[in-house]
Amino acid sequence: QAQLKESGGGSVQPGDSLRLSCAASGRTDSSDVIGWFRQAPGKGREFVAQINWKGDHTAYGDSVRGRFLIARDNDKSTVYLQMNSLKPEDTAVYYCAERLFGARQFGSWGQGIQVTVSS
Repeated sequence: QAQLKESGGGSVQPGDSLRLSCAASGRTDSSDVIGWFRQAPGKGREFVAQINWKGDHTAYGDSVRGRFLIARDNDKSTVYLQMNSLKPEDTAVYYCAERLFGARQFGSWGQGIQVTVSS
């Protein structure tokens, strides 16, 4: 499994856009999955989006579908989360994680990065 590091967080206003990056080092496989999760203060961890390294399978959480887009760049071993039409409810610490093919859970996690949406 890969080691992961998030970048691109920050503070924005409602309606703005932000792109998060998840850089992976180490072994990656086309069947492995990179997911984005978030956790807001006082809330549990929430699934945001995921993509396999091949890029043919994507999924989104209900709260972000239609606003967020996930993509990957295999040459850079990086997964992106493009966040559009941001809302205050999107404020959270965002984590990327990897689930190996055949695994039951995401086993490798980044350190997390803060996204704050406020007026």
